[in-house]
Amino acid sequence: MPEIIEYARREVLEHGRALTEPEIAQVLRLDDEHLPELLELAHAVRMRWCGPEVEVEGIVSVKTGGCPEDCHFCSQSGLFPSPVRAARLNIDELIVAAKQTAETGATEFCIVAAVRGPDERLLQDVCDAAVKIREEVDINIAASLGILTQEQVDRLVAAGVHRYNHNLETARSHFPKVVTTHTWEERWETLQMVKASGMELCCGGIIGLGETLDQRAELAGQFAELAPHEVPLNFLNPRPGTPLENQPPISASDALRAIAAFRLAMPRTILRLAGGREITLGDLGTRDGLLGGVNAVIVGNYLTTLGRPATQDLELLGELSMPIKALGSAL
Repeated sequence: MPEIIEYARREVLEHGRALTEPEIAQVLRLDDEHLPELLELAHAVRMRWCGPEVEVEGIVSVKTGGCPEDCHFCSQSGLFPSPVRAARLNIDELIVAAKQTAETGATEFCIVAAVRGPDERLLQDVCDAAVKIREEVDINIAASLGILTQEQVDRLVAAGVHRYNHNLETARSHFPKVVTTHTWEERWETLQMVKASGMELCCGGIIGLGETLDQRAELAGQFAELAPHEVPLNFLNPRPGTPLENQPPISASDALRAIAAFRLAMPRTILRLAGGREITLGDLGTRDGLLGGVNAVIVGNYLTTLGRPATQDLELLGELSMPIKALGSAL
């Protein structure tokens, strides 16, 4: 058994001490022959420090396409010739989507907008929708609206939004190669305001944006420093018309190594399988991810790409005897 796995078993599994960035890099460089024991360890860490429950979430886009930012992976940017048309949902449509999400067994409903940050109309719509959804649907409400001001953070809290998602996307050292219209530091500032507000913080990234393994470890270390409540792990699904359309998806083994490494970097954090898992992991890989450190999933479709039917994920959780986190314990 490689020394780094023995070390992680002793430090992370037994004592709950997270691996450091250099140690995470060692995990990411393990050979495929050691992947089964790595996944077994990551699953044991998840079970000991998080428990067996899995949090299920559905997402809906209140504003799709036409974004002024140039995130090189995103087909919603208005700067690229991507086949995503601008669209916007109204409050009644959001309520219907929240009810449909709750019917799948999900405890979390996330309202997402493709914007740099919300204008007054969008922010008010989301706040109004959050209030009405809370009146009619037994589900937690999250939002992802880009870069915020302190006043906007305060209004979301007042509307009852309990969790805010804003991704770092990639390591600080790699970020300028992926986004040029805003900075990593601007994202970090929003994340700090959200943490201070009392809302739960959801902050994820995308694996496979051309980053090195050291930069992948850097991202895990930056997540550990930030200590968000939840980290969604996305895997690049190259979209036509974007600057990264020809970037090949990473292998399933690299994706599973990343899942395990991020679990060892954050033993107590909700680690969620998110976008791109279908093309990178497939059905078998989704099972391996759930048995390799993951304790949350997004069900149904994503913002601009298709996901697995929610029923498939829920059936898989049943087969693995993994209980869905109840609404009360998710609050």
